[in-house]
Amino acid sequence: MKPAPLIERILQAVPGFSSSRILVLGDLMLDHYLMGDVERISPEGPVPVVKVRSEGHTLGGAGNVARNLAALGARPSLVSVCGDDDPGKVLLQLVDREGIASVVLRDPTRPTTIKTRIIAQNQQVARVDRESSEPVGEVVRGGLARAVADLLPGHDAVVVSDYAKGVVSGPLVRELVALAATLDPRPIVLVDPKVPNRDFYQGVDLLTPNAKEAGEMAGMRLLGRTDIIRAGVAIFKRSRCRSLLITLGAEGIALFDGPGLVRHIPTVARKVFDVTGAGDTVIAALAAGLTSGLDLLEACVLANSCAGIVVGQVGGASVTPRELCQVLADLPEPVVDVWLRAGAA
Repeated sequence: MKPAPLIERILQAVPGFSSSRILVLGDLMLDHYLMGDVERISPEGPVPVVKVRSEGHTLGGAGNVARNLAALGARPSLVSVCGDDDPGKVLLQLVDREGIASVVLRDPTRPTTIKTRIIAQNQQVARVDRESSEPVGEVVRGGLARAVADLLPGHDAVVVSDYAKGVVSGPLVRELVALAATLDPRPIVLVDPKVPNRDFYQGVDLLTPNAKEAGEMAGMRLLGRTDIIRAGVAIFKRSRCRSLLITLGAEGIALFDGPGLVRHIPTVARKVFDVTGAGDTVIAALAAGLTSGLDLLEACVLANSCAGIVVGQVGGASVTPRELCQVLADLPEPVVDVWLRAGAA
C-alpha cells in the first residue's frame, strides 16, 4: 500500500539526512541511570527501596540533541562546556564514542551537570540533580563564541539547546544570529528555549517550547486552544521569531507559521513510558528535516513521529532511519487542523 502523499515526501527525505550538517550549541549534561525493581517500602520512611539491577550513562541536554541527530544519520557538531572533573571525563568519552565532532571547553570553576534518574518497573521513582546554573565566565563565553564562528560556516543549521545551566546567553545568541545572517546559504537557527532566558532569542528562525514553557513565557495559563494561540502570539511579539512550535504532550503539536497561521498536528504516540529527552528528539528531527528539503509542516510531522517513538521507550532514547521509516510506513495521512488563519471568514 502506497503511503499518503505527505508521509511519502517525508520518507523520500530520510536518506538526505546524511548530508545535513548541524551545529549544536548548549548545555551539555551527563544522564545517569539506576535501573532496578521495587519490592518493599523502606522501614526508615514511606519511600520505596529500589534494588539496582543495572547502571548506565548517556549524553544529556545538548549532547542528547547531537546524539539524536547522529542516530538519524545527520552530521552534528557540538559546542559546549563541562566541568574539569571525573563526570566531565565520562561525558567526553561518550561524545567520542558517538563519533560526534565537538569543541567542549573544560571549566574548572563549575561542576559537570549530572542528572541521576532512578527507575523501577519502567517508571521514574526519583531524580537527583548536581549542577550549577550560574552563567559561564567571560573567558569561557569568548571561547564558545570563537568556536561557533569557526564552525558555523559550512553548517546547514544550528540548534541552540538551552537548559538554563549557564552556557546560553543573550550576547552569545545575538552573535550567532548576526553571524548566520552573513553566510550564504544562511544556516537556520532553531532554539529549544527555557523560560528564564526568554529574552535571549530575538530574531531566531524557530522556537520549540512545550506547553508549560510557552505559558510561562507569555505570562498566562494555557487551558485550551484559545489560550495556546494567545500565548503563541505573545511569544512572537516578544521574540520576533519567524516560526513557533509548541509541543502539547498527548495533544500533539501546535505549529505557528507566523502569528496569523496556526495548525494542529495530533500525536502519534501509542504508549508513553518516559518523556525524558522528547524535546531533544523533536528539535533534532526538525533540524534534520528542514535541512533535507522538507517544509515546516512536513518537518513537524516528522518530529512528531520521532517523539512518538522515543516516549515509548525508557531512558533517553533516539531514533534510527530504519525505525522511523517503519513507523512512517504504517501511518495514515495526518489530520492537520487549521486553528487560526488570519483573514479567514
